Amino acid sequence: MHCGIKYTPNPKPWAYDPEFRRKAVQMYVDGMNLRRIARHLGIHHRTVSLWVKAYAENVGEPPVPEEVKEAEMDELFTFIGDKKTGSTS
Repeated sequence: MHCGIKYTPNPKPWAYDPEFRRKAVQMYVDGMNLRRIARHLGIHHRTVSLWVKAYAENVGEPPVPEEVKEAEMDELFTFIGDKKTGSTS
């Protein structure tokens, strides 16, 4: 009987270079979606998602200021403006 296992004298390395991983994560941080990154780099999108998840777990919590001096009100202004005009778009 044959067990189905193939011997490879020079196995291919399955681990990707850390710089390659950083590039994929940076593309995600820059706004590119997982599938597009995967197509661009020639890898599976699930691999990219695992790298992004691992990176996010190591980043930690963002710093939060004790006191807020200025705040952007653009979204609130737009929301209230839409309500005043009765616009539904």
